[in-house]
Amino acid sequence: MQKTWGDKKYHSLNYFLREKFGDKVFKVALDAGFSCPNRDGTISSGGCLFCSERGSGDFGGDRKFSITSQFEDIVNMMSKKWKTGRYIAYFQAYTNTYGSIEVLREKYEEAISQDGVVALAIATRPDCLDEDVLDLIEEYSHRVYTWVELGLQTSKDESAKIINRGYKLSKFEEALKGLNKRNIDVVVHTIFGLPGENQEDMLKTIDYVAHSDIKGIKMHLLYLVENTPMVDLYNLGKLKFLEKDEYIDIIARSIAMLPPNMVIHRLTGDAPRDLLIGPMWSLKKWEVLNSIDNKLKELDLYQGKNFEI
Repeated sequence: MQKTWGDKKYHSLNYFLREKFGDKVFKVALDAGFSCPNRDGTISSGGCLFCSERGSGDFGGDRKFSITSQFEDIVNMMSKKWKTGRYIAYFQAYTNTYGSIEVLREKYEEAISQDGVVALAIATRPDCLDEDVLDLIEEYSHRVYTWVELGLQTSKDESAKIINRGYKLSKFEEALKGLNKRNIDVVVHTIFGLPGENQEDMLKTIDYVAHSDIKGIKMHLLYLVENTPMVDLYNLGKLKFLEKDEYIDIIARSIAMLPPNMVIHRLTGDAPRDLLIGPMWSLKKWEVLNSIDNKLKELDLYQGKNFEI
């Protein structure tokens, strides 16, 4: 029997947050000034091939300013459109557990101390979660709702090597186990359209996520922006963008494969308009989201319909 989540056929983040907090909740994307072991030479100096110069924090705060200053500036901008609401302190750019415990504590503490913050979200890599870091995150999870975002992208190690992810699936599973042991919610990033992957590969990643102890998922379209290592693949003709209809069909089928309790945080990605090389249809975000809703209706699909225990 189909479950409903407001007017959606899937368990959206907006629905989840309203149910949990009884109010509109906004993400405030922060840049805490961290680096990444896949950029600074510890693992690699190139980073993941798709990652932008700002470490996927293109729409977040500016690291030149303090956490407090970033937070206030973003909230002031939001208040022009939404007069009320509460906030998630979202450490988005680069690897947000890649630092000393003292520095991590200082940054997290400053963030959750801001007025209206009800949650803490930390984006990081599975290979930057040692026991001390896990213990620190657990400590914060007892004070404020906390989740950790991990960039899986694909469950296929061969694809991960092509995009220079820098770790194998076994490392992801180790991090997931450590977070689940501490009852910290995990949100996983996946990307559709990676070099060399077909629809079967993409759906295998979704099936893997669906049957892992994961609380949330972000599904992204692979888009290409200037000044990323993946531009070289594109120039060599080794990167083919997904067509809009192709992407929408994969997303609809993926939604149906996920368990009903998993929260869907994202169904497409955003790229800076002035840096985007392609696919250009990705700029029409609301058109894409509406098309996904229509495809679900057309195929009579909803989250959980094709989930098999």
